[in-house]
Amino acid sequence: MPKTPYVPPIPPRIRAIDLEDVRAALRAGVDDFKAEPKFGIVIGLIYALAGIAMMAGIGGAAPIWAIIPLMLGFPLVGPFVAVAFYEISRARAEGRAPTWGDVLRLMLAQRNRELVWMAMVVLFVFWIWIYQVRLLLALWLGFAAFSDPASFASVAFTTPAGIGFLINGTIVGGLLALVLFSLTVTAIPLLLDQDRDIVTAMIASVRSVLASPRPMLSWAVFVAICLFIAMLPAFLGLAIALPILGHATWHLYTKTVERSGG
Repeated sequence: MPKTPYVPPIPPRIRAIDLEDVRAALRAGVDDFKAEPKFGIVIGLIYALAGIAMMAGIGGAAPIWAIIPLMLGFPLVGPFVAVAFYEISRARAEGRAPTWGDVLRLMLAQRNRELVWMAMVVLFVFWIWIYQVRLLLALWLGFAAFSDPASFASVAFTTPAGIGFLINGTIVGGLLALVLFSLTVTAIPLLLDQDRDIVTAMIASVRSVLASPRPMLSWAVFVAICLFIAMLPAFLGLAIALPILGHATWHLYTKTVERSGG
């Protein structure tokens, strides 16, 4: 019996967007949060409490130099948590009233889908983030031991080697964040919304960034600033920032990736 020839899947079509599309997506995200605040606040608080627990757990065990990159790197796993917000936005767009049962069932269903592999990609980049800090610390400051955050800050901000460490760490960390953003910005909502494989989704996500570099990079910077500010009050600001950004990312995806044919 002759074998059926392999037909590669048709990649999603990507639309170019502008800054007004980004602003419209953000406004739609705020509207979704206002319409269904209970989901955002509860899930956002759980995420924030996870950040507090992580910092409390590593506070006495992790070296001083690792605490700041762990805190700054924690939001890198946010896009995976935002799956619930994507579903709420999708339900509202389709005229459905989202329920806790629907949202929780969808989140649990992802354990058997491609989103699990995407989570592994996110966590892999997160660990690279941590280890590149350790490598740069060794290159610039040797294997010096710091007794407290104040002594680490004193060396990092007042010595040529420390400033070199901060500059190079910021550049390398920014590049890693850009890579992760490009791989996931539309890939995670695409995997939720369409029957696609992880490679196709990541390629489509990179293509969406390349098709609209200025709007997409502006969105990346805006997200980074919002998350940084939201973490300052003991991570609690994430209870508001994370759901709004999650809803907005869904709307950005619908403007960027053609959903038909999925």
